[in-house]
This record gives sequence, structure tokens and C-alpha cells, in this order.
Amino acid sequence: MIESLIGFGALFVVVFLGVPLGFALLLVGLIGFAALRGIGPALAMSGQQIVDFSTNYGFSVLPLFILMGTFIHRAQLSEDLYDAAHVFLGRRRGGLAMATIAACGAFAAVSGSSLATAATMSKVAVPPMRRYGYDDRLATGSVAAGGTLGILIPPSVPLVIYGILTETDIGKLFIAGVLPGLLLILAYFAAIWLTVLFRPAMGPRAESADMAERLQALKRVWAVLALFVLVLGGIYLGVFTPTEAAGIGATGALLFAIARRRLNWSEFIGAMVEAAVMTGMIFLVVFGAMVFANFINLAGLTRAIVAHLQGESMSATTVVIMICVVYLVLGCVFDSMAMLLLTVPVFAAVLQPLGVDLIWFGIVTIVAIEIGLITPPIGMNVFIVRTVVTDVKAKQIFVGVAPFVVASLVALATLIYWPSITLTLPGLM
Repeated sequence: MIESLIGFGALFVVVFLGVPLGFALLLVGLIGFAALRGIGPALAMSGQQIVDFSTNYGFSVLPLFILMGTFIHRAQLSEDLYDAAHVFLGRRRGGLAMATIAACGAFAAVSGSSLATAATMSKVAVPPMRRYGYDDRLATGSVAAGGTLGILIPPSVPLVIYGILTETDIGKLFIAGVLPGLLLILAYFAAIWLTVLFRPAMGPRAESADMAERLQALKRVWAVLALFVLVLGGIYLGVFTPTEAAGIGATGALLFAIARRRLNWSEFIGAMVEAAVMTGMIFLVVFGAMVFANFINLAGLTRAIVAHLQGESMSATTVVIMICVVYLVLGCVFDSMAMLLLTVPVFAAVLQPLGVDLIWFGIVTIVAIEIGLITPPIGMNVFIVRTVVTDVKAKQIFVGVAPFVVASLVALATLIYWPSITLTLPGLM
């Protein structure tokens, strides 16, 4: 176990020295394994793991969903999604902030990325809210918080990675994320409602829209909403596998972008290159995480934790709550992908002997990691919004996301207390 702790310490030092996470994981995992078993077995283990995982058919779901997101992004759908949400919700106090959350949820469902959602919706949603007199804290806070939906509402890249790391059914993980995603959207709506209830000036009403305007707004987004229903519905009904669904989603997104006349040849090549680069980066980090996890398991950390928990007679729920607290602390200094890759192999190995459902734990993990995206001092989504909205200080955005952090914690506690919210839909598949 001591070797494991030394390995974690060495990893943190190497990462803080500026070495990319994937290379740092590979380096420390390889050296640690070599120290325990010799350089020959370490090289053989690392090479075999990389080959095995890179030829795994299940991995193909990742680049296809990433490609789907790049095509959707280039189709410039975000404006239409926001307009559709605007005409239905804008007339309420705080309605434009609620529209932002709804649009973020819809965009997240087809992009699968929190950072992309936050960056895109900052450009789309903040200017209209400012035009109607919204307080900058509520405007930017709603965008930063709405962006977190990108890693929960399927198709979600982190859920794919979690499924690969834990060998959990990716299709069931996607379906399991639907109700928690809706719960989180409702929790964010409640946070906005309470904010404007006590401080109405922060979120004035916008003008009402008639039925014709609503129908026109829906007309511009119905195709991509149908694509989302097709992908998730096909997985849920067992018509096609997650990998097949990813291929259908990528093809549908391509046709959608072409139909909107937003995708010329250079944009097409750009989308392909972007998806390839992002996939390569993620694959490198995943390979490194598997090598590092192998070293940690060999060094006995997992066995030691399981033995300690069994000796303390802790319930599985108590252990999960403790893990969530760890995620909330780590979220202050690490980004979501680093937390996921560093901890999931260890935590999943600890929880399996305790009988914890890994689908439920996957959703709980993602929600806990989401909170880290909007908490100081890192808060990746906050700094993404700050990069786009340059005249608002990061401190103001952190103040703006505070109600959403509280709402996220309430949602997380709800999901822990009632696992059925997460497991009902997967159980019906």
C-alpha cells in the first residue's frame, strides 16, 4: 500500500510540473509496476493493455459520438435551441436564465461536452440576457451551471469513459442519465426561481411570444431533437447497440449540418480533424489510467481499502457519500476528466465487493464531478465563461453559480437517497 501512496504523490508532482496527464499516468504506472515486478513484465503489461483496449470494439463509440458533437457544433444549432427555449420561458421572471439552462441541456444532449456547451452558450445567451437587464452574476452563472449538463445528459463522453473503465454497459449508463439530467435541470430552475423571488431585479421578464413564434422556433430544431430521440430510443428499445447508435447519430448530425447549409468541404475536414485530435487525446489518457490502475492494484491499495471498510462495517451508502466528499474536494483543484480517470478504477474496485450497483454509482460520480466544474478555485466552466465574457470578473461568476452549487448538492443527495431515480429506466431495458 505504501508504494501506491508514493505513486499518487509522484503523479501529482509530475502533473504539476507540466507533464500532460496521459504521459504522466503512463510514466508513473510503468515505473511503479517495474519497481514491483521488473522492467520486462512492466513493458509487457503496458504494451498488452494498450493493444487490448485500442482494439476493443466498444471504444469505437467514443470517436463517433465526438464526431456527432463536432458536426452539431458546426451546424450552429445553439442559437436556434436558445430561441426555442426563449419563446416558451422568457416571459417569466428569470425566464431567460431558465431558457439558458434548457438550451444548455438540449445542446449538451447532442454535443456531449460541458466545456463546449459553456463556451457556445456564453456567446448565445449572455448578450440577450444583458439586453433585457439581467444581472451579470445570474446571466453568467446560469451559463456556467448549464454547461455542466454536458457530461450527464447522454450521449456523454465521460459516461463512455466510465463504462470502459468499469466494464459497465454504456447503453444502460446513457439511459440511466436521462432522469437525473432532468432532475438537475429542474433543480437549476428552482435555484433561478428562488433567486429572482428574493431579488426580482436580477431577472426581469422578457416579452411574451405568440403561438406562431413558438411553432416557428420549434420548426428550426425539431430535426436534431428527433435525432436525439432516435439515438436514445434505439438504445433503450434494443434496436441497435450504443456503437451503432453513435454511427447513426454522427451520420444524422452530418446530414443535419448539410441541410442547414452550414457545412462546406473545409468545415467537414475541420470537424473530422477536431474529432480525431480529441479522440487521440482521450485515448492516451485512458491508456495511461489503465496502466496506472494496474500498478495501484498490484501495490495493494484496493485490497487495503476494502479490508479497512469491511473491518469498520461501513454501509455501502456511507462509503459512496465519503467518495462524493472526496470528489467535491478534488473538484477544487482538478478538472473532471482527471478526477474520473484517477479515481474510478480504484473506487469501482472498492465498491464492487460491497454490492454497489456500478450504473448508479456512475451517475452519482458524474453529478459529483459536475459540481467540481463550477466550484472555486478552478471551476473549469467558470473560466470558460470568463474567457468568452471578458468584462465580467471570475469572482462575480463564482457568486452567480453559488445557488446552482447548492441545487446540485440537493440533486446529488436526492440521487444517493433514492437510487430508483437512476435505475428505473435501465431496469426496464
